[in-house]
Amino acid sequence: MAIVESRLMQCERVAEGTMAFHFSKPAGFRHEAGQSVVLTLVDPPETDGEGDSRAFTIASAPHEPELMIATRMRDTAFKRILKTAQIGTAVRLDGPNGAMVLHDDVARPAVFLAGGIGITPFLAIVRHVVQQQIAHRIHLFYANRRPEDAAFLSELQEMEQLAPGYRLIAVMSQPERSALRWSGETGHIRRELLVRHLTDLRSPMYYFAGPPAMTMAMRGILQEIGVGERAMRYEEFYGY
Repeated sequence: MAIVESRLMQCERVAEGTMAFHFSKPAGFRHEAGQSVVLTLVDPPETDGEGDSRAFTIASAPHEPELMIATRMRDTAFKRILKTAQIGTAVRLDGPNGAMVLHDDVARPAVFLAGGIGITPFLAIVRHVVQQQIAHRIHLFYANRRPEDAAFLSELQEMEQLAPGYRLIAVMSQPERSALRWSGETGHIRRELLVRHLTDLRSPMYYFAGPPAMTMAMRGILQEIGVGERAMRYEEFYGY
């Protein structure tokens, strides 16, 4: 790991209240799909008690020319600076870090459980699987309140056609509050949902990411099923 300089290349809105930021990839920078970096603002014009650094999953895949992060926007000094930064603004990156990477055993299925912006490591992994034509069987369960809140939903749906072993199960807890029609799964990621879509609950490697309450709930569900800690990899995403 090393601290390197990068520059903002572009930004875009990817869901209601969620933005993606693309940064230049420093020379020699290498990462695995699912890893993260600590991003630090350089001499920001304002700061607050939460500081000038945040950890973000790299939502882009290793083969892509830029490094992309995505985050829920909130009224903090860090987010205000990031949102209004000019193209070319310099930042520092420390990383890559983390072990949320796809296991090597192609014969063992992977189950991804994502809540909200916790989708970012799985977006990177699925993009990598599509680009490399990796043969893992993957079920991605992606929970949001409404389709409008689901970052990268269309892309994740389209990639089902590009990777035969990959399947997306999107679930909305408040579809009645959406301006869009939703005919998919509703409610939350619960044991009953997993039972409906997985033929074998105990053999996969499980990965999950989301707010602390969500990750705690996922651990509880998997422990009830009989999944051991060694078959779980997870990260918590806080509301920063």
